[in-house]
Amino acid sequence: MRPDGKFVRQTALTIGALALLAGCGLAPSSQPEEAAVAKPPVNPFEIEASENLLERLEIGEPEWTSVSAKLSVASRVEVDEHRAVRVGAQVSGRVKEVFVNEGDTVERGKVLAIIYSTQLSETQAEFLKAVTRQQLAQRAVERAQQLLDADVIGIAELQRREAELADAQAEIAAARDQLAVLGLSEKKIDNIEKTRSVGSLIELVAPESGTILRRHVTVGQVVQESDTAFEIADLGRVWLVADVPEQSIGSLRAGSTVEAEVPAIPDRAIRGKLSYVSPTVNPNTRTVEIRMDVLNRDRRLKPAMLANMTLTDYASVARVVPASAVVRENNREYVFVQMTDNLFALREVELGDEFENARVLIDGVREGQQIVLDGAFHLNNERRRRAVSGEEG
Repeated sequence: MRPDGKFVRQTALTIGALALLAGCGLAPSSQPEEAAVAKPPVNPFEIEASENLLERLEIGEPEWTSVSAKLSVASRVEVDEHRAVRVGAQVSGRVKEVFVNEGDTVERGKVLAIIYSTQLSETQAEFLKAVTRQQLAQRAVERAQQLLDADVIGIAELQRREAELADAQAEIAAARDQLAVLGLSEKKIDNIEKTRSVGSLIELVAPESGTILRRHVTVGQVVQESDTAFEIADLGRVWLVADVPEQSIGSLRAGSTVEAEVPAIPDRAIRGKLSYVSPTVNPNTRTVEIRMDVLNRDRRLKPAMLANMTLTDYASVARVVPASAVVRENNREYVFVQMTDNLFALREVELGDEFENARVLIDGVREGQQIVLDGAFHLNNERRRRAVSGEEG
């Protein structure tokens, strides 16, 4: 039986339409899911370790341990504050003469400057008035005693005059104290009382022997009572001071062994003990001040000189990683952090000193994170090989 002609024509049209759709790229795909799914890009800093490679890795957390090492910190030379004094004007006035300059060595008692002061002369005049009142009151008491003995006055009058004498004596004591505050010695005050003379010049005297570090006054300058005129220090002993970050303070204490060097004096070796470790942390710099006392008989060490201090018996508790966990690339240091059972990510870290085949871990790995403790070298070689060849994982 021959097929119907109409059926043949419809079949031919259908086949032709399908062929046309295929030519336009609209034919149904035999693998639609494969064409729609894109592969994720490969992360060159991650690697999926094979079972064989996993067996060669040791994985664990960085350990907390006591670290004994040397700690080097920048330091500076400072004046020993126990051997430094500030000389101030104890009266307001005008500088008449100055006898020293910065750098001069002075002995205790040396006159540094002379100040002309009307305040001084006025205070001396008040003192002499008090002396006069006391003398008059003393004579009044003596006369009253004679009159009492002669039954001319009563006991009450004698007591009144004795009270006036006591007031006058109190005024003298207060006036003497005021002159002492202004810088006059007992000997000079006694001389004023004896000679009845008033002066307007006062000497600024070195209270201790030492070197003039700063001179703050010049001739003709007006000074007030609170002004510092000179700064003097004995430089025969100085301080070496450093500021240690709080996280590095460790076991530092007074008595810890210290070695130091001063670049400006390369032939000078300094050894000693810490004399002070601050009990507080500077809230602005988060550092703790430490210092050592240094003999300086030759005066070669000068305030503000830079130095380097090394603590040879430094110890602290820190997290450490074995040297076998560290990978070095492009002058940076990394460790492998475990992300899943067999996925590891290369993580940059900040490391400290090396000791006993380990490194102090400063930053880069959180508490509780697992890292590759041993085998990082092999894992990194495999990661680099796969990155070059374009392999996944």
